Amino acid sequence: MNSGSTDAAPRPSAIGGYEDWPAYIRSHPRHIADALGVPDVPAHPNAVLESEETHDGVTTSRVSWQLGFGPRTRAWFLRPAGVTGPLPGVLALHCHAGIKSRGADRLVDARLVDPRLVKANPVGDNLVHPRLQAATPVEADPVNANLPDRHTSTGPLSGDRAAAAAISALQRRLYGGRPLATWLASQGFAVLAHDTFSWGSRRFDLSTPPWRTSAVVEGRKALWREAGVVPSEADLYDAAAATHEDTVAKAAGVLGTSYAGMVAHDDLAALRVLAGLPGVDGKRVGSIGFSGGGGRSLTLAALSPLVRSFVVTCMMTTYRSLFPSYLDAHSWLLQTPGLGRLGEYPELAARSAADTFLVQYALADELYPEAGMRDADAILRAQTVAGRYSGSFWPGGHAFVTDMQVEAAGFLQQSLSPNPRVFARQNGHS
Repeated sequence: MNSGSTDAAPRPSAIGGYEDWPAYIRSHPRHIADALGVPDVPAHPNAVLESEETHDGVTTSRVSWQLGFGPRTRAWFLRPAGVTGPLPGVLALHCHAGIKSRGADRLVDARLVDPRLVKANPVGDNLVHPRLQAATPVEADPVNANLPDRHTSTGPLSGDRAAAAAISALQRRLYGGRPLATWLASQGFAVLAHDTFSWGSRRFDLSTPPWRTSAVVEGRKALWREAGVVPSEADLYDAAAATHEDTVAKAAGVLGTSYAGMVAHDDLAALRVLAGLPGVDGKRVGSIGFSGGGGRSLTLAALSPLVRSFVVTCMMTTYRSLFPSYLDAHSWLLQTPGLGRLGEYPELAARSAADTFLVQYALADELYPEAGMRDADAILRAQTVAGRYSGSFWPGGHAFVTDMQVEAAGFLQQSLSPNPRVFARQNGHS
């Protein structure tokens, strides 16, 4: 690829910040039958409460945990203020959106962005609130015992003001201007929203990008210069991460796993954290996600019986409908080699252990042909008993608008109630 390397210029790491990933994969075998290649997940990730504040009737806590490899995971735990529970738990899964410099903070009130996380910081420094440093809601897991004492954690790439503006803009574009996780907490749920593998706090270190990634970024910089654009640090990172996803997918394949499988690994760990948090009814847990987050919601339900109910928004079609023109619209989250041998994509949802699930389709979705969505709906109706699957078709493009969110919250409220009833779809959207 590049013949210009010299002894004076060491070859940069292609998996910056994740150099311990290969050893972890080799030492933690996966279920062979799982086509995603999801490695074993710690039974009880050691979640630490870092800080807590209450605004507009919602209490928001910052929590974090260290998995067996890579940077520390940071997350938001939100619930109605003054309510001790037990509440139904919802794992809110952020979308892809081509923005990896940030993660789950796109799902929370932008005003909560913490200026202490402007740059990367070592674990154990002043990121952990002094009064709450020893708080461990769930039991520690020995998988972390061999990690370096100073394993670095990666924070957002821009200051709090710029970050809040970027988060608000993304929420307006894709979530109807609403911070989904914060709003769900106001509706009576205990919500956990975490940065997953390769996003936000779990992103790769691309400060010295591998050669192929560097070449692509230099090309993007040239285009920006011609257009008179001055990219932010986050813009530069996201440009690098877009092409670096191919490198990560290649590394995952060589290790016997997959990009989607590693994302699922992080999501399964977060699910276990959520089920063990105080005030959460571990027997009433669901998941929700839009776009790539919707695919994560489906995958999580297919892998874990802890998920009693789930919502998939703007992330359902058939594999065959992606050929020949829609493949390039999607990332490695949807397109795992070999996954199609298990059947069509909607069949994965039908095979989950969840009691009920809702799929929301956008009729003008730019990422899927309507025929593929209609075919997926037909497959799900044919392969599920009456009342288990609910599907709704909405006007508009690829966005999780507020009316869709109201439907999704109502569905989860009913299906995660102590005495769930069959969910009735809203009129006019079928």
